Amino acid sequence: MPLCICDSVAPIENRLSLLILQHPQEQDRALGTARLLARHFAGATVRVGLSWPSLSKALGRPVENASHWAVLYLGSARAADLDAQGEIVALNRKGEVAENQRAILGKLEGVVLLDGTWSQAKALWWRNPWMLKCQRVILNPQKPSRYGRLRKEPRRDGLSTIEAAATILAGIERRPDIADTLLASFERMLTRYREVQAEMPELAPKPAAKSRRRDFRRSKRV
Repeated sequence: MPLCICDSVAPIENRLSLLILQHPQEQDRALGTARLLARHFAGATVRVGLSWPSLSKALGRPVENASHWAVLYLGSARAADLDAQGEIVALNRKGEVAENQRAILGKLEGVVLLDGTWSQAKALWWRNPWMLKCQRVILNPQKPSRYGRLRKEPRRDGLSTIEAAATILAGIERRPDIADTLLASFERMLTRYREVQAEMPELAPKPAAKSRRRDFRRSKRV
């Protein structure tokens, strides 16, 4: 599918390292953003798979302290439910808002992002127990994902991988220009997709197939 906008990708120099763990079933999706995101950062690492023995193995280099790496947590905790402030919220091991937010976020050296659908990302979480050593963070985005109807998210706080990176990196590094650059690339990709979609209607997203089992249950209730 001719969605490449590589010639317009602007390199970004930043402090935090970026590790993207991509579920194997996500790599062929037309609207995936992991590869586009990685093109912006010379030091970004993308790994496709289901599990790795440790953060160091996934990253390909030694990591002294995994707690200095953030991982976008996929549990039931939501920033809105926790009455948390800010778009990035650090959690403690109990899933509560951690104390000293600024200090925790300020000492981070890198970010781990799980790329895939909600269920695929959760599978990556459960298959990699070393993530429990990382600092859990959740997002409290001010706006819903720019995907819109092109790719529905199961929760309002669900974002594309590139949007999540834009929020985390710009917020922690206090670099709004990072978010501006990443989101501009995402918008160009979506615009290109809509242009191709208009020329090739068969590329339009298809509604999820209904479960036969669910239909059977409904028929019994009637």
